[in-house]
Amino acid sequence: MLKIGLTGGIASGKSIVAARLRDLGAVLVDADALAREVVEPGTPGLASVVEAFGAAVLTPDGRLDRARLGALVFGDPERLAALNGIIHPLVRERAAAMVAAAPAGAVVVQDIPLLVETGQGKNFHLVVVVDAPDDVRVHRMAEHRNMTADEARARMAAQAGREDRLAAADVVLDNSGTLEGLRHAVNALWEERLTPFALNLKEQRIAPRTAGPVLAPADPAWAAQASRLISRLRAAVPRDVLAVDHIGSTAVPGLDAKDVIDLQLSVRDLDAADRIAPLLAAAGFPRWPGIIADNPKPSHPDPADWGKRLHGNADPGRPVNLHLRAAGSPGWRYALCFRDWLRADPEARADYVAEKQRVAGLHDVDKSTAGYAADKEGWFTDYAAPRMEAWVQRTGWQPPSYPDSAGADDGGTDDAGTGTFGGAAATAPAASSSTAPATGPAPGQSAGARVGPGTAQS
Repeated sequence: MLKIGLTGGIASGKSIVAARLRDLGAVLVDADALAREVVEPGTPGLASVVEAFGAAVLTPDGRLDRARLGALVFGDPERLAALNGIIHPLVRERAAAMVAAAPAGAVVVQDIPLLVETGQGKNFHLVVVVDAPDDVRVHRMAEHRNMTADEARARMAAQAGREDRLAAADVVLDNSGTLEGLRHAVNALWEERLTPFALNLKEQRIAPRTAGPVLAPADPAWAAQASRLISRLRAAVPRDVLAVDHIGSTAVPGLDAKDVIDLQLSVRDLDAADRIAPLLAAAGFPRWPGIIADNPKPSHPDPADWGKRLHGNADPGRPVNLHLRAAGSPGWRYALCFRDWLRADPEARADYVAEKQRVAGLHDVDKSTAGYAADKEGWFTDYAAPRMEAWVQRTGWQPPSYPDSAGADDGGTDDAGTGTFGGAAATAPAASSSTAPATGPAPGQSAGARVGPGTAQS
């Protein structure tokens, strides 16, 4: 199933979006409704609230007096934390049961007002934020809730700031205009992204890529997008992952690139990569069939040293290449070193952009990027490799090292893949020589393809 986290500040219009998604066919899990449900009369939740705050928070008929309880905790961080400590675990337990009961292939939308505040974004395939400017929200609260401007701003101040919510968003729905405009945006999101994403997940299929090599101007948002993806991968695969790094052209600030995020997931060996493949598929990253190696470089000519696994994103709205490589293998080292060399050397960046533009021009009518990637291989081997190694000798660059425990869920970079300069070389073994059968072509690859782009730099 496709799991969507829906959030938005007070008076943003989140409830309108939730209702529309439900009407379109989503399974809606409403955290506010569950928060009311878990403190109904006779529930353990209500008993815990009374124990913490006293019988004065009850109405004469034994129900929770929400207004009185709200007055007690509003503006008192300690009491609010105590209340949240009672309610949030109960809501999450009930929500988990509802999600587990959803049918296969469903789009499950969890409406969570405090999604950002509670750090739950990594648990969803996508986070959708309903957004409106602060002054618009203040006006709505004054008009529809009879609040003063100061009261409205106080309620807003008790939630995550607008910038924090937008930073957590994979999708932003602008609700500063008309309801009809918002409805149109929700319909488009459902039809163009959520429905195909859910189907791709169900069928464990990478979202089709039919466009040729179009270079996009460098986008500062790429780093934040990679960071969110890395957090999800970490949450989805708690073991066997040594590190997840943002690599490729989108990891180099200021570098034009294809709008594809490349990530490298480091494992001890390719047996570990194969073990975690089902977890990656469930997280939205099915395996790219038929690709089992990188193209060897002259410094390590044995193809057996260049084994890898490649996964892609099932999300049609965000192409991702996820490279699984054994820490210490030449392909693993090359990906990290190439990124750090480009970050450090302006001349290398300029030369690489020129090469990409040249090759993209040769393939501007292609329906895939396979030819573009293949034609860059000579540049990587003949131009980049010797210059990069000379830079390594000058600077003393070394790749990161990781803890010895193969079950560790920490180590390496856990952000947007900043890379490591200095430190010991990785002590893990080189890539396993085991291979998986080529079960079919990847999107945009010829049938029977077994070797992926040598460095997969977008």
